[in-house]
Amino acid sequence: RVYLAQITWEPVPVLLSSGTGFSSYNGGGMNGTSTMMDFLEEPLPGVGTYEDFNTIDWVREKSRDRDRHREITNRSKESTWALLHSVSDAFSGWLLMLLVGLLAGSLAGLIDISAHWMTDLKEGVCLAGFWFNHEHCCWKSNTTFTDRDKCPEWKSWSQLILGHGEGAFAYILNYFMYVIWALMFSLLAVLLVKGFAPYACGSGIPEIKTILSGFIIRGYLGKWTLVIKTITLVLAVSSGLSLGKEGPLVHVACCCGNILCHLFTKYRKNEAKRREVLSAAAAAGVSVAFGAPIGGVLFSLEEVSYYFPLKTLWRSFFAALVAAFTLRSINPFGNSRLVLFYVEFHMPWHLLELVPFILLGIFGGLWGAFFIRSNIAWCRRRKTTRLGKYPVLEVLVVTAITAILAFPNEYTRMSTSELISELFNDCGILDSSKLCEYVNDFNSTKGDDLPDRAAGPGVYTAMWQLALALIMKVFITIFTFGMKVPSGLFIPSMLAFYHHDWAIFSGWCSPGADCITPGLYAMVGAAACLGGVTRMTVSLVVIMFELTGGLEYIVPLMAAAMTSKWVADAIGREGIYDAHIRLNGYPFLEAKEEFSHKTRAMDVMRPRKSDPALTVITQDTMTVEDVEAIVSSTTYSGYPVVVSRASQRLVGFVLRRDLIISIENARKKQDGIVSTSVICFTDYCPPLPPSSPSVLKLRSILDLSPFTVTDETPMEIVVDIFRKLGLRQCLVTHNGKLLGIITKKDVLKHIAQMANQDPESILFN
Repeated sequence: RVYLAQITWEPVPVLLSSGTGFSSYNGGGMNGTSTMMDFLEEPLPGVGTYEDFNTIDWVREKSRDRDRHREITNRSKESTWALLHSVSDAFSGWLLMLLVGLLAGSLAGLIDISAHWMTDLKEGVCLAGFWFNHEHCCWKSNTTFTDRDKCPEWKSWSQLILGHGEGAFAYILNYFMYVIWALMFSLLAVLLVKGFAPYACGSGIPEIKTILSGFIIRGYLGKWTLVIKTITLVLAVSSGLSLGKEGPLVHVACCCGNILCHLFTKYRKNEAKRREVLSAAAAAGVSVAFGAPIGGVLFSLEEVSYYFPLKTLWRSFFAALVAAFTLRSINPFGNSRLVLFYVEFHMPWHLLELVPFILLGIFGGLWGAFFIRSNIAWCRRRKTTRLGKYPVLEVLVVTAITAILAFPNEYTRMSTSELISELFNDCGILDSSKLCEYVNDFNSTKGDDLPDRAAGPGVYTAMWQLALALIMKVFITIFTFGMKVPSGLFIPSMLAFYHHDWAIFSGWCSPGADCITPGLYAMVGAAACLGGVTRMTVSLVVIMFELTGGLEYIVPLMAAAMTSKWVADAIGREGIYDAHIRLNGYPFLEAKEEFSHKTRAMDVMRPRKSDPALTVITQDTMTVEDVEAIVSSTTYSGYPVVVSRASQRLVGFVLRRDLIISIENARKKQDGIVSTSVICFTDYCPPLPPSSPSVLKLRSILDLSPFTVTDETPMEIVVDIFRKLGLRQCLVTHNGKLLGIITKKDVLKHIAQMANQDPESILFN
C-alpha cells in the first residue's frame, strides 16, 4: 500500500517545470479557426498570493524560491550585470537582517526611554527639564549618595502644587495624581488601539506563532499596527498595569521585519521566505527585551518558529546582535546595557541548595498552571459575556484598582524593571534600600567585605511589603493579561533572606561568611515562574544567564526550569501562548504533540457519506460561466481538477484566488473571452466548432502535483505530513480515483475532537 504519492493523471503528454510540479509551458494552438488564448505568459499581479485568513502552501512557496534561485544562478554566467545581481540577491538577506536589527533596536530604545520618563511622571516632574526622568534629573545634583533620590531638581506633585511634601494632605495629593496619570495613560492606550489598530493589543506572540506556521492575518504586522503598538506599549507600561513589554517587543520587531521585507522582491513575493525573516525578527525582539541575543535565537527556535533552516539561525543571531547594540547605543545608561539586570555573585552554590531550587521549580510550575487556567477562564468569560463589549471600561477599572492598591506599597509602585533589579542584586556597602538595612553599621567594614550583621526593621518591613506585592501581582495579572492594550508577561521575582546560623548550613558555612546568595534565589524563582507560564526550558535558561551574567548558575536555573515545566505539564499541557491560540481558534498545528489515535484518512476527509459530492472542475469541458458559478456558490480556497466527472481521475489542483484573478484579467484584456469560452487546463484542448469563442488556457496556474494519500492512510501519518511539509490541503484517492479532500482545518478539528474538545473552536480556514 502506498500512503503518500504525487500522482498526475493526464490522458495526453504534459510538460513539467523541473522540480516544482507547476507547468511553465504556455504553448498555443488552433482549434479550427478559433484562437487558443493563453494570456499568462507573464505572471499576473495577485496570482499565487493568498487571501486573508488562509494558510500558505509551504511546498509551493519553497518550490518557487528554488526555481527563482536556479534561474538567477544560470543567468549569472551570461554577463557581469547578471553576476552582480546574483551577488546582491545572496547578500540581500544579511542586509535585511541589518535593517531589522537597527529598526527594532531603535524602537526598543525609544520605548525604554519614554516608559521610564512617563512612569516617573506619575510621581513628579524635573524642574531642570521636564523631559528628564527621576534618575536623570538627579545626576548633576550635589546631594550625597544616600540621598540621591531627594535632589532639589526633582519635585513631587505635592511639592510643586503645595510647596511641601510632608503631611497627610501632601500624601493624598500625590496619591490622587498617581491614580489620575495612570488612568490617563491607560485610557489613551485603549482608545488608540480600539480606534486605529485593533491588532496592537495583547502580547502578540500567539498570533506570531500562528503566522509563522503559515497562516495569513493581513494587517497584523502592518505599519499602522507598528506605530500604534509602539505608542500604546509605552502608555500601558507607564500606567502601572501589571504587565511587561517583553512579549509586545517581539511583535514590534516582527512588524519591522514584515515592513522591511517589502524593500526586497525576494521576500516580498514569497511567503515562506518572509517567515524566515519574521523568525529572525522575533529573535531580535527578545534580544532587545532581555538583552539576550543568544537566548533570543533559542526562543525563536524553541517557542515561536515553525520553519527554521540553518541559515536562518545565523541571520537571527546577527539581527539579535545588531538590535542589542543599537539599543545600547541609544540608551547606554538605562536598564538595558547589554544585560538587563547585571548581577555579580561571588559565592559558589552548594550541592544541597538544589533542594530549594527544585522547590522553587515546583512553586513556579504550580503558579504557572494556576495563572494559565485562571487567565483563560477570565478571557473566555470576557468573550462570552457583555464585559467584552466594553473594553475601555474594563481597562479603566483594572487600572484604577491596580493604581489604588499599588501606591501605598513602594514595591508595587516602582516599575517592574526597577523592582527586579533591586531583588536580583546583593546588598552592598552603599545600598540604601530597606532590603539592606541592618542593625550594625559599616564602621568595621574593610574593603568590600560586609560584617556579620542581624536584620534591621527595614528588612522585615520590606519582607511583608514584598509578600503583599506578590499577592497583588498574582491576582491582578490574571485580569490584566489579554486586555485591549499591549500586554506582556513580566518576570516574576522573589527575595531570599538567609539564616547562616541554622543547623542545615553548619556543614559548609564558615563563621562570618555569606553561605548563600539571596539574589540567586530571586533569579531562580523568576525563571521558575516564567517557565511555568510559558513552558520554555533551554531558551529560558540562556535568557536568564544573559540577563544577569551568572554563567556559573546554569545548573540551578536548569533544575528550576525543568521542574517547573514538569509540574505545570502534569496539570495542563499547554503554555500560556498555546492556550491563547486555542482560545482564539487559530489554525495552529503544534509540532510537539503526538497523535496516537487509530483513525484513517477516510474518517476525516470531506465530503462525508451523507454530504453532497465533492466540488470539482473538469480539465477541458467547463466554460467560464460554469467555473464562475462554482466560485460564487462556494467558499472553498481551491478546487481539484479532474479528467471528467465520470472518471474522477485527478489532474491537479487550482486555487480559488488564482482562478478569479485570471478570469477577470482575461475578460478585460483578451478579445474573444466570453461566458461561453471553454476553460482548458491542458496543453492540447479538444477541437471545437469553428464558430466557438476563444478557449481560455489556464494550465499555468494549475498545481500538477498536489499531495495525495489513499483513503486507508492512518491519520497519524497524515498529521505528520501536514506538520512537516506545511500543507494546506491533501487530496484523498482510491485506486487513482478522487474521493475527497483533507484541509488543515479538518486535521485540527479532528485532533480537537479526539481530545474531547469542541471541534468548532477552530474559527479560521
